[in-house]
Amino acid sequence: MVNGDKGYDSDALRKQIRERGALANIPPKANRKQKPCFSPFLYRDRNAIERMFCRLKDFRRIATR
Repeated sequence: MVNGDKGYDSDALRKQIRERGALANIPPKANRKQKPCFSPFLYRDRNAIERMFCRLKDFRRIATR
């Protein structure tokens, strides 16, 4: 399962993910005519990953002072 934000919502990227044997869970942009399948329940896991990267950036900021 690949979680991404709306900035990664393109047919080409979804096709590439599908070819590699994964499923894309990306929220559709508002201007899409045909909205692909999206699960907000599975999308919640993405928040934990975002928080981890934010914490790593904080530690880098402290270490380089």
